[in-house]
Amino acid sequence: MIRFRLNGEDVTYEGKPAARLVDVLRGEMRLTGTKIGCKEGECGACSVLIDGKLANSCLVAMGSLEDADVLTIEGYRETERFSALDKAFASVAAVQCGFCTPGMALASEALLSENPKPTEAEIREGISGNLCRCTGYGAIVRAVGLAAEEGSGLW
Repeated sequence: MIRFRLNGEDVTYEGKPAARLVDVLRGEMRLTGTKIGCKEGECGACSVLIDGKLANSCLVAMGSLEDADVLTIEGYRETERFSALDKAFASVAAVQCGFCTPGMALASEALLSENPKPTEAEIREGISGNLCRCTGYGAIVRAVGLAAEEGSGLW
């Protein structure tokens, strides 16, 4: 039995320790905001925060989560920080299809948590593990910068 926190709630998992977190989130826990893209840790669509650090959930074995704190987009969207980021993304049209958006939002949160006033280069580096095929990075970079500016004090 593996005990961990998921979006602020204590949970237990009794399945295979080698199961991938992304599969458990989507299949067993019905948290489908975490997307499955490449299944190799290259695209960032499955990004979650584990103990505050960005992680590709397709590369995380359930057995490694004992006492961990996992935050998915479903948990993050309930926060004031997400509201600021969401508003910034919408204001500069930084979202199109939405497939990359949950991972991009969590990558942005991880960046802003560590560096509340990032430069453009730091933003580009912070989201570099998350691919977007629709919007393009210019708008996303602007959105993260705007969230940092307008959400000053949140991060």
